[in-house]
Amino acid sequence: MKRRPVLVFGLPGVAAVVLVLYGFAKREWALSRLQHVSVEQSAIPVQIITPQLGPSARPLVLPGTVRAWSEAPIFAQVAGYVHSWNEDYGAPVKAGQLLATIDAPGLDAQYAAAKADLNVANANYRLAVSTAARWQALAGTPAVSKQEVDVQVAGAAARKAQMEAAAQNVARYAALESFKRVIAPFDGVVTARLTDVGNYVNAAGGDAGAGSNATELFTVADVHEMRVFVAVPQDYAGELRVGLTATLHLPSKPGKPVEAKFLTTARAFNANTRTAVTELTVENSDRRLWPGTYVDVVFQVPTDPTVLTMPEAALIFRAAGAQVAIVDAHNRVHLRDVTLGQNLGQTVQVTSGLAVGDRVVDNPAAGLLEGQPVQPVTPMPGYATAIQSTHRQPEPPPAPASASGAGHSTTP
Repeated sequence: MKRRPVLVFGLPGVAAVVLVLYGFAKREWALSRLQHVSVEQSAIPVQIITPQLGPSARPLVLPGTVRAWSEAPIFAQVAGYVHSWNEDYGAPVKAGQLLATIDAPGLDAQYAAAKADLNVANANYRLAVSTAARWQALAGTPAVSKQEVDVQVAGAAARKAQMEAAAQNVARYAALESFKRVIAPFDGVVTARLTDVGNYVNAAGGDAGAGSNATELFTVADVHEMRVFVAVPQDYAGELRVGLTATLHLPSKPGKPVEAKFLTTARAFNANTRTAVTELTVENSDRRLWPGTYVDVVFQVPTDPTVLTMPEAALIFRAAGAQVAIVDAHNRVHLRDVTLGQNLGQTVQVTSGLAVGDRVVDNPAAGLLEGQPVQPVTPMPGYATAIQSTHRQPEPPPAPASASGAGHSTTP
């Protein structure tokens, strides 16, 4: 009976102690939970990618221009009026085929005068020969002196020279008369007709750029085979050699590539663009290519498949140079210096600083710091996923839409 008051007064004390301990425990749990949540919220969500082995070859897309195998602007060599033209745009022509005729009445008059001068020179020469023969018959007699005989013989020789000069003048005008017929210089296609009946044309005089007012009448192009000119960047000059092939893609004919063969290169770089003019050839018996056509020229450039590659978007460029953000097992960032190789368009080669299996932050924030906690998240299907899947299963490139993907070597 004496212990009951002790029990009555002891139970409230135990309950109070339990309540106090529960309050402390709940408070500590709340603080721990709050700290954990704050750490999670302070961690930046990042997408993780891994370096991939590069392809053994990659496409290099460059703009190119198609030119005819031979192309000749045709000028008039005599002044006059166009009497007629026989061939229009797109007409196939053979070498020597008549394109137009020119009326040149002034030239006709000069030609007639030259022939008359030749007749006079012939008559004078025959008279001089006859006279010289008579004086030579009297040579050695008191009737004539030797000097007089020599003068007559020399006069006959001078008349002969005058006759020959007149003959050459006639031949010159005869050649000019032939230029009244404008003809095709080789087999090909008329790509331009820049004259019409009744137009007055000036003689080019053999040099259309020597300050004359001569205008082009026709342009004839030989299109049985075409030349393709493309400016290749200096980084890829080592690939320009006999046996190199390329694929041409015409914007007007998507999905129908045309094979081209390497012909020659300039072996010199343009100081402004650092490119070398390179010439390819394409067989064109079916006339599918026209002179002046724009094409995308696709070269397959060999690359080292053992070099790791990664998207350009994963690079960080700061005062220390090119870096990448590596995420360790504790989800903390470590900035690592890397050395870059060739730029492959959307990806870039990394020659040192990365290893297979490294967890790299894609599209890192500009303020990302060493040791900063991050929260890896599952990337949405898009750029990074597409890039890595392309590396795993390389396929031939589709017909390009433009030449803006041409890459150059990148150095830090």
